[in-house]
Amino acid sequence: MACISNWLHSSHALLPTLYRRPTLSAILSRLNHSYAVDRVFPSANQSKFPVKVAPLQAVAKRGFSPNEDEVACPADLQFETPLEIVEYPDPRLRAQNKRINTFDDNLKKLVDEMFDVMYKTDGIGLSAPQVGVNVQLMVFNPAGERGEGEEIILVNPRVSKYSKKLTLFDEGCLSFPKIYGYVQRPESIKIDARDASGTRFSLNLSGLPARIFQHEFDHLQGILFFERMTEEVLDGIRAQLQALEKKYEDKTGLPSPEKIENRKGKKIVAGFGK
Repeated sequence: MACISNWLHSSHALLPTLYRRPTLSAILSRLNHSYAVDRVFPSANQSKFPVKVAPLQAVAKRGFSPNEDEVACPADLQFETPLEIVEYPDPRLRAQNKRINTFDDNLKKLVDEMFDVMYKTDGIGLSAPQVGVNVQLMVFNPAGERGEGEEIILVNPRVSKYSKKLTLFDEGCLSFPKIYGYVQRPESIKIDARDASGTRFSLNLSGLPARIFQHEFDHLQGILFFERMTEEVLDGIRAQLQALEKKYEDKTGLPSPEKIENRKGKKIVAGFGK
């Protein structure tokens, strides 16, 4: 973990978000596609292959049960371009994200715009609430470059199974610029979702794609990655989170809707919201 993480932290991965990596394909190849979920870095002992998958067991403390899902109306899917990344502690990152039942050109345009801002900010995964649209939609591409890798669109995703084996990654998030911390998650996962046309499908993911999905799925449940960190890891980024809280207050003139100091002593969020 230290070898890969430290190498990446001192190289292209942590340069300003507008910096483009011309040799990303070669980097990904050498590191077994070890890159970022909104920028994420894998542990050195990560296995490339899925392990036995177990039925979903744990339910996240924060999250919305299926019977609480509301269906998005046309107004919920309205957006302005260019999209902008919503940063912590903006309350839109905690709002309930509604289920999508209308699969039209507007949804496809939203998907296109999300990929556009994701690539421009050097991310490889993005959820709709991160651009201020509170619906159950995520996009990602493990290659992190337009025209490379595979673009994946997931509408109304659900977790059906996950592996018992866990891996540790040094995660980052576009909604938390330049903030990174170790998070442990299942190595592989099975999901059910729809595509942008409304077609239902199931998907098995392992390694980096599984990590990306879980990070973005958390966003759809109103869960933020620091809630899955140990107290020791969280202490290392607490000052940076407080700086974002102050930035929000200075920008909006409003008190921060949440304070990281109030989280001291709380248990790590476990499992999935749905």
